Amino acid sequence: MHNISTEVSHWPACRKENGSCESAFTRSDLQYRLEEARLSVTPEVWAGAVRQSRHFEEEYWESDNIRETLEPVIISLASDDEDGEDDLFLESRPAALRDTTNPDWAPSVKLGHDKNTTSPCAADRYQRKRLRTERIAEELAAAALLDLGNIEAKGDGDSKSVEVQTDLTSETIIAMQEEINRLMDENKILKEKIDQLTLNEDFFQGNDESVSFYTGLLNFLILMHVLNFMSPYLTVTGRTCLPKFQQFIATLMKYRLNLKLQDLAYRFSVSMPTMSRYFNIVTNILYARIQFLVKWPSRDELRKAMPMCFHVSFGNKVAVILDCFEVFIDRPSNLMARAQTWSSYKHHITVKFLIGITPQGVISYISPAWGGRVSDKYLTENCGFMDNLLPGDVLADRGFDISDSISLRCATVKIPAFLRGKKQLSASEVFNTRKIANVRIHVERVIGCVRQRYSILNGPMPLDFLTCSGPGKKTLVDKLVVICCALNNLSPPVVKFD
Repeated sequence: MHNISTEVSHWPACRKENGSCESAFTRSDLQYRLEEARLSVTPEVWAGAVRQSRHFEEEYWESDNIRETLEPVIISLASDDEDGEDDLFLESRPAALRDTTNPDWAPSVKLGHDKNTTSPCAADRYQRKRLRTERIAEELAAAALLDLGNIEAKGDGDSKSVEVQTDLTSETIIAMQEEINRLMDENKILKEKIDQLTLNEDFFQGNDESVSFYTGLLNFLILMHVLNFMSPYLTVTGRTCLPKFQQFIATLMKYRLNLKLQDLAYRFSVSMPTMSRYFNIVTNILYARIQFLVKWPSRDELRKAMPMCFHVSFGNKVAVILDCFEVFIDRPSNLMARAQTWSSYKHHITVKFLIGITPQGVISYISPAWGGRVSDKYLTENCGFMDNLLPGDVLADRGFDISDSISLRCATVKIPAFLRGKKQLSASEVFNTRKIANVRIHVERVIGCVRQRYSILNGPMPLDFLTCSGPGKKTLVDKLVVICCALNNLSPPVVKFD
């Protein structure tokens, strides 16, 4: 292999080769002669031509006052069958066409610039991968040889030939058929066990105890009525992971048992974001479809359903029994929000709701969520409750000192008597207080039933439930409380009519 300068070194050698020819040449003849001379020139002749060319170059540079040192261009004197582009690769040869991770899959060196297109880390990474692949192949080959040796040893020790071993007798066929039947029976039993553990429609049908435990509803018939009532608005596409029934059941299980969304995702074999999306969708649809179950009754409806205990104590004038309940939430990072939601009664961060029930124990009013710091009186006067009042009596606790506010609606409030500096209550005050306490306890029972039936109200609820999606929109915690109260109204009333 000899390296010499290009371009200027071709013509002197070709001129020596063609010097004996005296005839004129055309351009095609000259190209042919030039190629013939190039192929017949030996490395020694090339070296002499290079020396002569360099001599001429130095003379020209001296005559033209050129003193710059020019970097020579190097070519290879390799034969035609050798690859002249080997110097452009790290391993002097290009990689295979499909070996795209190889650093030599494309030229990376001597490209006419100083930028290195292949980092050393890539080359080292490829070498490690290649060594790992070779090691795995060697291990697999060794394992295959060992298995082959074991098969040969077993074959040598067995007196029967291969043809004899493949013959099937009637006893073997019968045994194989029995084994197939046993496996089919076992597979059927396992499928039945899986179906029993799957929370689908068949699991709840005819099992009211499971319906009550997982959903809080009384029986399967009520469950299906609620599902059919909201089902037209619950869309299911080809990409939906769960059918409508399981989406509905998973949401009710969240209300009833307050399970983590990750737990529900594991139970129904979906991802946690998917379960969260189903929960929000079903909650919005339920709120829109069953919020009418929390309804303020008319005066005639109240009189027809008035229990006897209210008739005896207050006649038929009782319109509503009021109380407030609080739901624990996570502590917000904003100090103002933390102060507004701190409840001195619960000693926790809470949101407060005003709830009103009819004398029979049906929830007839539920207010939006307020901060736990708000007083019962302020909440009652500013939540919109007054707009529903009709002439009649309102039963409440001592904290609801709203006589002045509801008197404008021609209504009166019955609250237990205060001592107000007196040593003890009078006989009439004690008698009236006992009458109020005996019937006002029913609102506490209703609140307890709702909390016990739907554990999500026991909290703590995440702060995401307290954010609105837009102006005038309801928060998720408002929707949850309304849904839980509406579903609770589907249960038998806590106050007996007789």
